[in-house]
Amino acid sequence: MSKQAISTPQAIRGTQDIFGPDAEAFGHVVETFERVRKLYRFRRVEMPVFEKTTVFSRSLGETTDVVSKEMYSFEDRGGESLTLRPEFTAGLARAYLTNGWQQHAPLKIATHGPLFRYERPQKGRYRQFHQIDAEVIGAAEPQADVELLVMADQLLRELGIAEGVTLNLNTLGDAPSREAWRAALIEYFRAHKDQLSEESQDRLERNPLRILDSKDPRDKPFTADAPMIDQFLSDEAQDFFGKVTAGLDAAGVAWVRAPALVRGLDYYRHTAFEFITDRLGAQGTVLGGGRYDGLLEALGGPATPAVGWAAGIERLAMLVADTRTIAEPAADVAIVPMGAAAEAACLGLAATLRRGGLVVDMGYRGNMKKRMSRANDSGARFALIVGEEELAAGEAMVKDLVTGTQERLALHAIPAHIASA
Repeated sequence: MSKQAISTPQAIRGTQDIFGPDAEAFGHVVETFERVRKLYRFRRVEMPVFEKTTVFSRSLGETTDVVSKEMYSFEDRGGESLTLRPEFTAGLARAYLTNGWQQHAPLKIATHGPLFRYERPQKGRYRQFHQIDAEVIGAAEPQADVELLVMADQLLRELGIAEGVTLNLNTLGDAPSREAWRAALIEYFRAHKDQLSEESQDRLERNPLRILDSKDPRDKPFTADAPMIDQFLSDEAQDFFGKVTAGLDAAGVAWVRAPALVRGLDYYRHTAFEFITDRLGAQGTVLGGGRYDGLLEALGGPATPAVGWAAGIERLAMLVADTRTIAEPAADVAIVPMGAAAEAACLGLAATLRRGGLVVDMGYRGNMKKRMSRANDSGARFALIVGEEELAAGEAMVKDLVTGTQERLALHAIPAHIASA
């Protein structure tokens, strides 16, 4: 009787298995972010991957595409609706309120990890994707916006991908400015309603700001002549934006005014920004964010100013990979044991060297020729060859793979020899 073939499960659409140079580029982005956030004294936080659905429906708005079409929501065994996080900010705002983090205000926090949205997979966008995220909660000062933007600029520079990336900057004004602008947009777009796209007609009354960033060609003739925020800015809002731009100028961060850059949700205020590139096709946003002074109130908390940004790790890694290959770390030393006794002894030698901070490569199998070939491929400067004779003497043959010279050294003397090379 023949054994039934077992079908190997395939990866879920919109997910990815990251390996090799892609994984190294991914890790390089995270490591660089961790280094930069420490320079700015942003505190590390770790957040749950799922939250109560109301955390996201209240913060993102019931009518947004994310809530209505893209969230992975499910009922747990207790009948409560839970959602895999589609973004970080709402969960961080919830944690700020429920954990008493107000005592640390203004609180500078940073995190990274996976997020989940059910949308059509495309270049640099997946259903499980990863972001880095930085937020300042409890600071109403424009200096917080400037610090975040300078931090983002430094991150892109240290990743080596700032070339060809433009900071687009806008103000959404304070609450009165935004409300006056919103009313003017509704009045303006009503006069052209029948000529707008179906999506923009649907947005007209409840979210007219979103019409301004419509990609539908039917909307373009009307968005170009729509009222802009500058006509409605209060003196306070103008002063706030002026301090942000002056801070960026002082820090040497170039920016371009983008009057059509908007955030549709009512809790966004003042600064909105995106770092844009043309090297990722239609999905050109590398990093984006803004000030969301009304969010914590929407989650049932007190009025709390806040500002933050997020960036897709996959997109940043793609830009890194475009500029250079991030290879696996080269070994400092490769160990070549010959014989069973040497294999066992070299496990201890490898552990000693690694505890001393050296990167060690030692294969699991192969003859002398194969092991030496692996040693050369590892990028190591030195190969330690240990056979029966060397083992009996407590020594190893140390071969310099660059010069070809070799000498026998006592095992205890090897770390110092390598360190001084």
